[in-house]
Amino acid sequence: MTYSEKEIMEYIEEEDAKFIRLAFRDAYGVQKNISIMPSEIHKAFRDGIMINAKSIRGFEGCDEGILYLKPDPDTLSVLPWRPDSGRVLRMFCDVCKVDGTPFEADTRNILKNAVKAAEDAGIDFKFGSEMEFYLFKTDDEARPTKIPYDEAGYMDIAPLDRGENIRREICLTIEEMGLTPERSHHERGPGQNEIDFHYGKPLKAADQMTTFKMVVQTVADRNGLYADFSPMPLSDKPGNGYHINIFAKDKDGNDVVRSAAAGILEKIKDITIFLNPTDSSYNRFGTGTAPTKVNWSNLGGSELMYINDNEKHPRVELRSPDALSNPYLAYALLIYAGLYGIENNLELPKVMDDDSVLLPKSRKEAIKYAESSDFIKSILPASIIDKYL
Repeated sequence: MTYSEKEIMEYIEEEDAKFIRLAFRDAYGVQKNISIMPSEIHKAFRDGIMINAKSIRGFEGCDEGILYLKPDPDTLSVLPWRPDSGRVLRMFCDVCKVDGTPFEADTRNILKNAVKAAEDAGIDFKFGSEMEFYLFKTDDEARPTKIPYDEAGYMDIAPLDRGENIRREICLTIEEMGLTPERSHHERGPGQNEIDFHYGKPLKAADQMTTFKMVVQTVADRNGLYADFSPMPLSDKPGNGYHINIFAKDKDGNDVVRSAAAGILEKIKDITIFLNPTDSSYNRFGTGTAPTKVNWSNLGGSELMYINDNEKHPRVELRSPDALSNPYLAYALLIYAGLYGIENNLELPKVMDDDSVLLPKSRKEAIKYAESSDFIKSILPASIIDKYL
């Protein structure tokens, strides 16, 4: 829904809101925010709210030193866990320079540019997500331990699955914020959970993932637990994946997702460092059902890419990313790689299941692929490339 500034001011008054959180992301996708009073909303929309760029990870190289947050009114939501009286609202922001132009290292703007490139090409992308996380107990000082909240396994039920009520609270909280969780269940690891989302427009889907991680961590903390999204929380148990479902249609409504998938397969090594940004990301590959090969199939095993042609809308599931990636950057790169496949009429190779092409085995190897990639240099600003490499 699109709101005007006047409508937002009326909503603030009706809801007795006392604080508005202006949320943004650093270059690695970690959510940050600054709180303002309702009296500052007009200034925020007109001029933006000033922040010290030099103190934000990935923004240190900003020439100006000062950046401005301009809220996106379409992202307005209430934080349900805050008091009903004196409520707290949240809006995502774009990061701008003093002259109002977008800051090049704002990955939300990078995704906006990718969406515009797709629209110009007559292609409509949508993304869904399946994100895994562990719930760990905390000690008497509320510090996280490595003791799983339960010892349940894949799709177990209560009482073995102690995370059932936590997932329920997360899903209900997310719904209150206007988002759409699809399903949830216990995963393979002890204390490991998964919550999936319906597909949506790229920008909304990325905002949704940022909100989701905040809600999971908040609900876990309110229940005396710690939520861990890292790729390998326990070295001898399944890692946490961030499976991304990809849909693509042309302007005539024809599915072009297979060509998009072919483009992503061809560029996957170039973009892996951005989908798997930490050393532990590569420890996950080859464990449980996490992929090691650049391959695809329609069987749904441990392949890099699962393609389901049996549904009404063909779906591609990319299974290599993990939740420490920046969803804005991930979706932008997948759009550009998908466009490359579509514009060049690429076709998927026959079902691949050999060892001829492997994913990078380490962060160092992934960096080498990105460093030598003209594809990456053509779509990402040098400041982002430098930070990741």
